[in-house]
Amino acid sequence: MKTTKFFKASLAALLTIAMAACGTDTSEGTASAGTTDAEETTVYKVAIVKQLDHASLDEIANAIAAEFDVLAAENGVVIEYGDIYSGQNDQTTLQQIGSQAIADNVDVIVPIATLAAQTMTAAASDTETPVVYAAISDPEAAELTGISYVSGTSDALNTPLIMDMILAQNPDVKTVGLLYSKSEANSERPIAEAKEYLDAKGISYVEANGNTNDEVIQAASSLIGQNVDAIFTPTDNVIMAAELAIAPMFAEAGIPHFTGADSFVRNGAYTTCGVNYTELGTKTADLAFEAITKGISGLDDYYLMDGGIVTVNTETAEALGLDYDALKAFGELVEVITTED
Repeated sequence: MKTTKFFKASLAALLTIAMAACGTDTSEGTASAGTTDAEETTVYKVAIVKQLDHASLDEIANAIAAEFDVLAAENGVVIEYGDIYSGQNDQTTLQQIGSQAIADNVDVIVPIATLAAQTMTAAASDTETPVVYAAISDPEAAELTGISYVSGTSDALNTPLIMDMILAQNPDVKTVGLLYSKSEANSERPIAEAKEYLDAKGISYVEANGNTNDEVIQAASSLIGQNVDAIFTPTDNVIMAAELAIAPMFAEAGIPHFTGADSFVRNGAYTTCGVNYTELGTKTADLAFEAITKGISGLDDYYLMDGGIVTVNTETAEALGLDYDALKAFGELVEVITTED
C-alpha cells in the first residue's frame, strides 16, 4: 500500500461551481479509522464524480461514500473522498474535474453514469489512474471494456422482462410509447430490444425524444396526445432528471410509465424491475478499494448487478386505478411513494 496526503484544496477551489454534495453526511468527506495524530495512517484519495444530479445517481453516490466509511473503519485507513462532484451533464465540466483529479494524484476515480465514465477514462489515459465506474448499462457499447485501468458495475436492464410486465398489467395493450434521449448511450440497446420485442408481439410503438427538461416535457405531451397505452423508458439519465415533472402528466392521462430504475418510481413513475442502486453503489466502492489496495488488473472488465426487485409507486397506482398484484410474479415487490430525493 502507498501512503499519500489529503486532497489538495485546489480541487475544491477550482471546481466549486461544478460541485454538488449529494446529501451524504460526510463531515469533511473523509472516511477514517479514528487514529491519533501520533499514529502513521495510510491515506487514500478518491474522486467521486456524478454525471449530473438526480435521484438515481445521488443514491449511488451516497452508497459509495457510505461504503468507503465502512471500509476505512474495517481496514484502519483513511479514505479521503472530499466533496462529491457533479458534471452537470456537461462534458467540458467533466473534463475539468477529471484533469484536476489527475493533477491531484488521486488513487482512484469513481465516475457514475456513462458520459462521466467515458470522460474520466480519457482523463486517466496517460497516468492509467484506476477508474472504477458505476451504473453503465452497456459497457461494451460505451467502449469501456478491454482497458487495463478500467472496471466497474453495470446496471444492464432486462428489457424483455419490463415488456412482459407491461403485458401482465394490460394484456390488451395496443401501442407503447418509447420515451428516451438520443444523447444517452444507456438507452440505445434497451430501446432496440424493446422494438424487437414489440415487433415480435405485433404491438405498435411510437418514439419521443428529448435532451433537455423542456424537450422531455414536450415529448411526454406528444405521447399522451397519441393515446399510447403504456410508456417505457430505460435507465436514461435525461428522462430521469425530468421525471418529477412528467409523472403527474402521465398519471392524469391514465398512462402507466414503466422504467429502468427504482429512482424513476420514487419520483412518480409507475413501476420497474431492476437493480437496487444502493447495492450497486456499495459494490462499486468495494471494487474501487480493491483496485487501490490490490491493483485493478485483478478485476473483470465489469460486474453485472442482479435485478429481481419490482418497485411500485402506490400513489401513482392509485391515481391510475391499477391493481398491481400481477407484478408480484416478476420479483420481490417493494412499495414506495413519490419523493423528490
